[in-house]
Amino acid sequence: MSCDWSLPYASRRQPVLARNAVATSQPLATQAGIAMLAKGGNAVDAVLATAITLTVVEPCSNGLGSDLFAIVWTGSELAGLNASGRAPAAWSPARYAGRSAMPERGWDTVTIPGAVSGWRALSQRFGELPFADLFEPAIRYARDGWLVSPVVAEKWALALPLMPRDLGWFEHFAPHGRAPYPGERFASPAMAATLAAIAATDGEAFYRGELAAAMVRHSRAASGVHTLDDFAAHTADWVTPIGLTYRGVTVHEIPPNGQGIAALMALGMLEHFDLAARPADDAGTQHLEIEAMKLAFADAHRYVADPTAMPVPAEALLDRDYLAARARRIDPARAQDFGPGDPPKGGTVYLCAADEAGMMVSLIQSNYMGFGSGVVVPGTGISLQNRGAGFSLAPGHPNEVAGGKRPYHTIIPGFVTRDGAPLAAFGVMGGPIQPPGHVQTLVRLVDYGMNPQAALDAPRWKLNAGPSVDLEASAPASLRDGLIARGHPLASVPDSYMDFGAGQFIVKTGDGYVAASDPRRDGQAAGF
Repeated sequence: MSCDWSLPYASRRQPVLARNAVATSQPLATQAGIAMLAKGGNAVDAVLATAITLTVVEPCSNGLGSDLFAIVWTGSELAGLNASGRAPAAWSPARYAGRSAMPERGWDTVTIPGAVSGWRALSQRFGELPFADLFEPAIRYARDGWLVSPVVAEKWALALPLMPRDLGWFEHFAPHGRAPYPGERFASPAMAATLAAIAATDGEAFYRGELAAAMVRHSRAASGVHTLDDFAAHTADWVTPIGLTYRGVTVHEIPPNGQGIAALMALGMLEHFDLAARPADDAGTQHLEIEAMKLAFADAHRYVADPTAMPVPAEALLDRDYLAARARRIDPARAQDFGPGDPPKGGTVYLCAADEAGMMVSLIQSNYMGFGSGVVVPGTGISLQNRGAGFSLAPGHPNEVAGGKRPYHTIIPGFVTRDGAPLAAFGVMGGPIQPPGHVQTLVRLVDYGMNPQAALDAPRWKLNAGPSVDLEASAPASLRDGLIARGHPLASVPDSYMDFGAGQFIVKTGDGYVAASDPRRDGQAAGF
């Protein structure tokens, strides 16, 4: 890869160049992955050890009750995995009657967790090391304790006022009535035992054994409707990634029910503009990116759902003529409020790893809103996601809640190829910031030739729920003033967890990789 090696933005990070590489949002997890590579494992073994360890050392972002998506470059082709969960069979619009929106906490937000099934599927298909070996670092940290890192401690404390008091979260994560301080030791023997049970049974205990039974008991005690059959019926599904060619590279995402298609749509629109004619941080450049992302989100929020319920296929949303027509809606001088289009008829922690044999893995897993549902199953340390909050209650909407259905999903791993060869495993975690994060970092990488650390260090924007845009404080005043002049309402929206996202990159070079980790988290890129 030929790129600009300067680091023009404030950051404490340097890109890491190595023949084997791991990048995650927490250093202890990164080292777990490096340990697997050092003992002869491949990139899948490394990424799984980091993912499993992250459930312990970054619990404010993910847990044993997370969902997961992954893209793997096998050495010759891409394989995608959708390990997101489905709604319990008993969920229906009638269960949520009288509400204007889905709840955000509690058992009525918990779809069947998919991360454990994703770990098992990836290990069985691609792993070199025994499945149980991948759990060793996580079990050790859960059993013996680990020193809480600064950003994790901050996010943990911010979650306290948001968590329900009666569903196990406080007993497990705030036993002293507070979040742990940076550097304070935190342990969970219950979680260590649960990890050991998952490791010993290849995940069967989680879906058909003692752990599934414990989750169902807790659900029923809290008026939930989850059943053993719901857990036993769960499957992780191998899928073909969707892709779009952008300025000579092909960007790949997991297909719906994930929102990665929104990033592809925005890039397809931006290809109709000469972004590199202006500086990367010019207001005109960022305005075009914002408007393209607004258009893409308008369509994603209207059409993306469980693929069995989508009124148009993903291919229609990526139709080149359709994206060109959507691009023509963009006024280079003025911000607009867009609605969905009419496509032709015919879908957090992010981490990545790569090994010297050429395997590269892009993986993301998440509890969604910080600690998720606020449910922690007593005696297990299983912290459950609140992915059900992603369903709609609008009658007839393709994403309307229903039993056995997957909700609109925010977590998206990304991958880039060039001429059929791997170029980058990448992702930017953080709920709705993820497609804009993919677009912003990829434009800097592809259009401006930035090295991946600079692309992650650069100031970012995010779209708020209304027409306003939230711009990171580190953005230059000229960018802020230029966006205001184009009619963008700028508003700072407090966000205890997702803020401006956090990314990781591993980019292929001639003889190895260059890895980078976002300075907005405690993370680390490492290699050898």
